[in-house]
Amino acid sequence: MMLRYALQTVRDRKAGFLGAFVALLCAAALITACGTLLETGLRGKIGTERYAATPVLVSADQNVHETTVKEKKGGRTKTKHKAKPVAERAWLPAATVDTVRAVPGVERAVPELTFQAVPLVKAPGRPVPSYGHAWTSAALTPFTLSEGGAPQSGAEVVVDRALAARAGLKPGSELAVQSTGEPRTYRVSGVAKTDRGDLAQQSALFFSDDEAQRLAARDGQVSAVGVLPAPGVGTAELAARVERALQGTTAQVTSGDDRGPVEFLDAAGARVKLVSMGGAMGGTSLLVAILVVVGTFALSVRQRYRELALLRAIAATPGQLRRMIGREALLVGLAAGVAGALAGLPLAAWLYGRFVDSGVVPVTLERTAGIFPMFAAVAASLLGAWAAARITGRRIARIRPAEALAEAAVERGRPGWIRTGLGVLLLAGGAVLVVVLGSLRTEPASTPVTFLAVVVLAGAVSLLGPLLVRGATALLAGPLRLAGPGGHLATANLRGNATRMASAVTPLALLIGMTCTVLFITPTLGDAARAQARDGIRAQWVLAAQGPGVTREAAERVRRTPGVTAATEIVHTSVRVGLTKYAAQGVTPAGLTRTWDPEVTGGSLDGFGEGSAAVSELAAGRLGLKPGSPLELTLGDGTPVTLTVSAVYARGLGFGDLTLPHGLVAAHTDNPLAAGVLVAAEPGSGTGREQLAAAVRAFPGVRVQSAADADAARAERQDAGAEINLLAMGLVLAFTAIAVVNTLAMSTAERFREFAMLRLAGAKRRQVLRMLRTEALAVVLIGTALGSGIALAVLTAFSVGMTGVAAPAVLPVAYAAVVGVAGVLALAATALPGRVALRVPPVEVATAKA
Repeated sequence: MMLRYALQTVRDRKAGFLGAFVALLCAAALITACGTLLETGLRGKIGTERYAATPVLVSADQNVHETTVKEKKGGRTKTKHKAKPVAERAWLPAATVDTVRAVPGVERAVPELTFQAVPLVKAPGRPVPSYGHAWTSAALTPFTLSEGGAPQSGAEVVVDRALAARAGLKPGSELAVQSTGEPRTYRVSGVAKTDRGDLAQQSALFFSDDEAQRLAARDGQVSAVGVLPAPGVGTAELAARVERALQGTTAQVTSGDDRGPVEFLDAAGARVKLVSMGGAMGGTSLLVAILVVVGTFALSVRQRYRELALLRAIAATPGQLRRMIGREALLVGLAAGVAGALAGLPLAAWLYGRFVDSGVVPVTLERTAGIFPMFAAVAASLLGAWAAARITGRRIARIRPAEALAEAAVERGRPGWIRTGLGVLLLAGGAVLVVVLGSLRTEPASTPVTFLAVVVLAGAVSLLGPLLVRGATALLAGPLRLAGPGGHLATANLRGNATRMASAVTPLALLIGMTCTVLFITPTLGDAARAQARDGIRAQWVLAAQGPGVTREAAERVRRTPGVTAATEIVHTSVRVGLTKYAAQGVTPAGLTRTWDPEVTGGSLDGFGEGSAAVSELAAGRLGLKPGSPLELTLGDGTPVTLTVSAVYARGLGFGDLTLPHGLVAAHTDNPLAAGVLVAAEPGSGTGREQLAAAVRAFPGVRVQSAADADAARAERQDAGAEINLLAMGLVLAFTAIAVVNTLAMSTAERFREFAMLRLAGAKRRQVLRMLRTEALAVVLIGTALGSGIALAVLTAFSVGMTGVAAPAVLPVAYAAVVGVAGVLALAATALPGRVALRVPPVEVATAKA
């Protein structure tokens, strides 16, 4: 019977359930989109291009491994194996080729060299990475010559057909190439093609074997070994044989779809990033969705108190009411969940496309569109709707019929003690999270806690909302009364309908708090890092490159310029100490203290060089290091080294946690060219931009910047990072904005009868509209105060933890824009339904049956 009532209620009160439907639909779409990103990170395919004709591939292990053994009761032990990826390409000993070649069933073992080789030529179309190889490894695709011949000397190169077409190259053309050393001009000896079509995700340049070995700068090493089987030997059988032959080494044997991650290391790394990003977005989205959906259903059930009270008065039992409300919610949740799951697929595609365009995810990682996120979204919608309806309908279902009728007519004077108690608990939990956030010193640890704290504090606002609204109304009563009769009516409504107003304040506070946190978290960290870098760079000038980097010869030319006292080359990478990842830089030691001041707090940079390392205070504290301590770490390509700590410095945000010798880092990175060169000139020598520019004129793409210009470039990169954060959380913010409009529209639309009574009592239409605008303004003020307070508390704690000072970066223009947009949304969501409600003659409303 209750199912029949539920169906009839949903059919006859479509408008009443529209708000809940919209909230659930948006929540389902959001969960589907985030779930699709998460699934792409877990199961997204990385197709191979270069190794399309290579059924078995041998490569180096791209992970750092750690095994821990824990003693348990009864003498038992528990062993855990963990692995984390390294940042650069790991290389194999060249002897691996001979080992593989000797395996039965191997027809040919082809050594592969993959290294940076950027053609210095303007070409239309989307830029793609460009890699150099030895011509003997062309068989791995396979590439065959369509024009010209193979490279016969170190001055010749073969280019793939797609690059030749874009750049207008043909046999005999000259092509300048920037690889791992100085740029060099080659003669194009041939153009190569593949039967499978042109390479879509990269360009390939083939050099003679000796030249490729020189450019790779990895003597005695290969990046991979392609294994071609003898006739009649299957891929699985051959892979098993090769794997047995390589037991006891770090070599990895792959085949099928597993070859893609070996070829495209950035896509393999993006999987981990996408899993982390999708999980963080999905978790935050789910918490926000729960908060919004519960609030929307609470408002929807509250609007039906009169109807539910009448059912109680005619002997409907509490169980029957709970079942009816629950089944109504399931019907709405099912419809919204299915529609939202379908809408989430194009939303996920759009978001994936934006991540690809911004460079967060490489195009080589294919998006996966499975059914699991859709099922999860529908299940979450059903469960969320049912739970929200049962929670919000709990009181009206269990009170006595007479009390139900009374509560339907007049709002309760104060919220229930259970609601208040839960609100206080959430407030305490949010305070604990803020305190914890202030003690976290790493971005991966602090970021999820940051957004969790915002949602938890917004949840406390939701539960304590009626009390907060009454308190705020007491403060605003005087100013509101200045608005005339509309202000008096607005004040009375805020006091008498605090619960209804609180349902509008909550999403508004969440929107402002979450948006401000997303917008200002990157500037808070970035400004502190820029300040440290600005204070720590003593050099007056900086060499920067528009291409792969600044070569060693360019730096030497600058060093030989009269008036230059030091030129420090800097190359960036990341290393692992144990399994923990640290940002690192390599610097040339000569004249280091003339160009760089990291604010040394222990030890000294005098004598910094081969075998030395300088560490930040954060890294020193976490690793228990001090000057003279040995530091065991794994370089970017997986090479383990042990260094001696020579200095501890304070400016870790500006320069990274580890500073290592330039030669050591450059020898173990994919791009050994300097990301920048710090140049110090003798005061009064007259050496400036013109003299330095003349010194590097022969090096295309290298430009001279002042220290201020370099700081501005860092600010641009910071803005790009902020845009990525905003993109990642943009769906959550959009969902919250929709919730603001949805809740305010629902809250206003239910007041047809109230507006009619005011009109019949003599209030004019413009007075009612002024009352609505005043109420909306009060809601915006209260929501802004609460949301800003949440954001300020969270950002201050984040700043204390990450920078050591309570100095969150708040951009006034951005903050004003956030508040302005939130205010416009609130006013529009109140005014439009109010105008619609006032179009109906008040007599018709007063005499209507419903």
